[in-house]
Amino acid sequence: MDKIAFPLFLPGLRMDRFDKAVSAGADAVILDLEDAVAAAQKGDARAAIVAHLADARPGVPVIVRINASDTDWHAADLAACAALPLAGVMLAKAERAEDCNRVAKATGKPVIALIETALGLHNAVAIAGASVRIAFGSIDYAADLGMAYARDSLLAARSALVLAARLGGQAAPWDGVTTDLKDAQVITGDARYALQLGFGGKLLIHPSQIAPARQGFAPAADDIAWARRVVAAAQVDGSAVKLDGAMVDAPVIKRAQAILARAGAEGAA
Repeated sequence: MDKIAFPLFLPGLRMDRFDKAVSAGADAVILDLEDAVAAAQKGDARAAIVAHLADARPGVPVIVRINASDTDWHAADLAACAALPLAGVMLAKAERAEDCNRVAKATGKPVIALIETALGLHNAVAIAGASVRIAFGSIDYAADLGMAYARDSLLAARSALVLAARLGGQAAPWDGVTTDLKDAQVITGDARYALQLGFGGKLLIHPSQIAPARQGFAPAADDIAWARRVVAAAQVDGSAVKLDGAMVDAPVIKRAQAILARAGAEGAA
């Protein structure tokens, strides 16, 4: 789960698109039983997922986003997920650590906590300690607080989630979705902004977003060149060196190594 950076949502009612989603290039596929499915169709979507995954051997990890703990569909979602070959279960509107623990116990699967409310953010550190990954449900969060869906208004929440993941011993969290499906510059810009804040990936809602999101998280050529020079200098002269008139010590070397690691991961993708 730590290596997943770009999971792609697929509505549970659209299992006819499952093979296409799996081969689209995302790190994982999230089959959605929550927002993408109308209330009257929850049962049909759940049955479609169960029928399709019963004998499936997909080439990427599969996650199911289940309905929130206080909904009428939650218990049936848990029962279905317990019997499926899933990499994890995403809990919508995660608000309490005990809910994450209960989902993990009921399904036997790792839990991804989707934080979408003020209460969820308030309990984010505890939630991070009770899950394997946290993600930002940015649209629902903005609606919950009645705020604009904009970078400035969501900055505090994003920073708090990055901190919570770190305190919980997790990999960096996944940022929320970009609603624009066609403008690659917008998607890449949102991804780059998320990276700058410390996120480790981004939730995607269409295959067209995969390549731009990867580009946004990929290090720039100048950054890669700088990182290579830092690491090379440190190997020659020790843990603290002078490079381009600036002191390079252990934290700078660590940042350079992280850039090169990310560059290698993107190249492999």
